[in-house]
Amino acid sequence: MDDNNLIAPMSRIHMVPVEVVSGFEVRPGMYEVNGATAIPCGVNFTVYSYGATSCELLLYKRKEDEPYAVIPFPENYKIGKVYSMIVFGLNINDFEYAYRMDGPYNPEEGLLFNKNNVLLDIYAKAVTGQSVWGSSKDEVIYKARVVKDDFDWRNYTQPLIPMEDLTIYEMHVRGFTKHPSSGVAHPGTFAGIMEKIPYLKEMSINAVELMPIFEFDEMKDYRLVDGKPVMNYWGYNTVSFFAPNTSYSSKEEYNQEGMELKKLIRTLHENGIECILDVVFNHTAEGNELGPCFSFKGFDNNIYYMLTPEGFYYNFSGCGNTLNCNHPIVHQMILECLRYWTTVYHIDGFRFDLATILGRNEDGSPMSKPPLLQSLAFDPILGNVKLIAEAWDAGGLYQVGSFPSWNRWAEWNGRYRDDMRNFLKGDFSMWEVAAKRITGSKDIYDPEHRGENASVNFLTCHDGFTLWDLYSYNRKHNEANGWNNTDGADDNRSWNCGVEGETEDEEVLSLRRRLAKNAFAVLMCSRGTPMYFAGDEFLNSQFGNNNAYCQDNEISWLNWGDIEKNREHFEFCRFISAFRKKHPVLRKYSGRSQAGFPEIQVMGPDYQSKVLRVIYAGRDEENRSDDIICLAVNVFWEDQEFNLPQIPAGMCYAVTVDTGKQYLPKGIAEEKKDTYRLEGNQVRMIGRSVCVLTVEKNRGRNAEVTV
Repeated sequence: MDDNNLIAPMSRIHMVPVEVVSGFEVRPGMYEVNGATAIPCGVNFTVYSYGATSCELLLYKRKEDEPYAVIPFPENYKIGKVYSMIVFGLNINDFEYAYRMDGPYNPEEGLLFNKNNVLLDIYAKAVTGQSVWGSSKDEVIYKARVVKDDFDWRNYTQPLIPMEDLTIYEMHVRGFTKHPSSGVAHPGTFAGIMEKIPYLKEMSINAVELMPIFEFDEMKDYRLVDGKPVMNYWGYNTVSFFAPNTSYSSKEEYNQEGMELKKLIRTLHENGIECILDVVFNHTAEGNELGPCFSFKGFDNNIYYMLTPEGFYYNFSGCGNTLNCNHPIVHQMILECLRYWTTVYHIDGFRFDLATILGRNEDGSPMSKPPLLQSLAFDPILGNVKLIAEAWDAGGLYQVGSFPSWNRWAEWNGRYRDDMRNFLKGDFSMWEVAAKRITGSKDIYDPEHRGENASVNFLTCHDGFTLWDLYSYNRKHNEANGWNNTDGADDNRSWNCGVEGETEDEEVLSLRRRLAKNAFAVLMCSRGTPMYFAGDEFLNSQFGNNNAYCQDNEISWLNWGDIEKNREHFEFCRFISAFRKKHPVLRKYSGRSQAGFPEIQVMGPDYQSKVLRVIYAGRDEENRSDDIICLAVNVFWEDQEFNLPQIPAGMCYAVTVDTGKQYLPKGIAEEKKDTYRLEGNQVRMIGRSVCVLTVEKNRGRNAEVTV
């Protein structure tokens, strides 16, 4: 018999109702498919709970708060701890859904079942309740929609850029284009970012890291401070892990939520740019004992959260609760979630907020081989995905350099940030440590056990000062947050150059601009993956606020007018970013130099000079000539002279970057207008400056010479 003739009748037999419940034709569903899934004859609903005694499915008309139907799961539709039911005749465009779970209520044992609580599906692919940014201040009843996934990804492949070749640009979706100066048609949205892709390419950015885009409620903790609204702007307070934030779309996407995000990702990929998501699996928006119960608490509070013996919430996240990540159920949920974003949204990487929490046991103690982290490292679907850990948490666990990795995880290198901030502001005693950070932090990340791509180098990120503020403020200025300036980090390792905050003193401003150039140049000339915060390339300021988590205003929005205001700095950053891309030796081992130089040579301060010199030697991309680059850093306030190693006859050193000069490159890569060739190997640098030199063929004595 023809196999097709067998399959069709079997399919029809399976997809027929067996009974009527609450006026709806139903049958047992697909137990291994979590969430709500559209099928040709209706919708499959699957949900699980270890402690519940019964489950009801609630159906709502669009945007209504009272259900038009309540469908209890028949007892025989429960297998193990899983409820699954196919409801026939449902059109996904006509309804929203939620659940009610009944069971024991005993807070001391962590049991919070309440048959009256309306619960959002943990596996919801789209969440209703707040589709327009800042539109509601009232308690939201979260409901879910069934998503139709018919997006055309076209015939393309993901960039799959090696970690060492990335330049990561961290941005807030709304803040990136919300300011009127952005000039986009859809400010503050995924579509707004899409309009700025030519700009990203201009800056040689090939990876964007989006601050949280999972569904969150920006109106949580809404309040007024000095008459101005503050809210949960950053989004580190997840409502649903499987659903994109609907208020980041330029228009409502009924039952097609995520289409604009997918279009953004597809367009990024078509332009050679990867998309990394900042994911928050350490806590949820349900908070502590005083917080609402709208999802996880109502399904299995004692499973999803770390609880004390008394039933209270451990708070290693600093946000009220902590997900119990290494419980098998939570472990499974997180793994399914990341697989979903990888397969359905084609995400290229994930940065894990407070990732050390993912390595804590159910009692909060750190684990040597956390099952979740190991599963993510070896999961075949995640095999090409970048995994980046923020290797610390609010409970004091700091694992930079020791995060369990299986030679798979990279880390935000917090020691690079701290050590280099100290060094670059003039802490001369840090030069030996600084040399280690610049050359890849191999003292922290042993290549044998961590590979060559474990370090994500950064000086700025959403947490802390911007690059301009780093050299404009000695202390934080978070008064606008409403906590009497008690929130945010006090350890900023910044320097105001003699004047706190804004000034018209040109000498101070000139020094700040030079220090900002120094920092950006060193970052781009360091081994490891560079990352910087959006706006640093044109000296964006947050006016001294180092914790702008609640500021949906000009404190956080990028002012694109600063590009013209700070044109010189912008052009400098554009050039040095392209320079890194052009020279593989800055990123990785690129072959043995024929000049006989070692791959990396560090020349520290000596009796002659206080300049740190790092020399990289390898081959160019075509392996046709040596690629030799010297990074020279003078953090001392006085001018310094120093010698570089002797080079073969017919070659010369050329100063490609000198932050001590006014620098406006115009066609520098082609015309060499601002490249100064040296007659010998002696260099002079002004105080607090950075030079980048290359080794080139000597074109004769007509070349411009500097001493």
